[in-house]
Amino acid sequence: MTLKETKSGMVVRIDSVGESALKQRLMTMGLIPGTRVEVLNSAPLGDPIAIRLRSYNLALRRDDAAQIEVSQVN
Repeated sequence: MTLKETKSGMVVRIDSVGESALKQRLMTMGLIPGTRVEVLNSAPLGDPIAIRLRSYNLALRRDDAAQIEVSQVN
């Protein structure tokens, strides 16, 4: 599943970051494999989505979130 497909309140672990123009920037912001991410919510029209990772919140466009493979953490 991708980060784009997650719902508010889900806790996921990043498995991989796909090749994109922003890959290096996303990884610099802490979106690296193994990182635990909590999906907070999305804007009224669905874009962007807010996530919490490490010690901060981050807003991502859905197109960028579609490049990030995740798996759900129980």
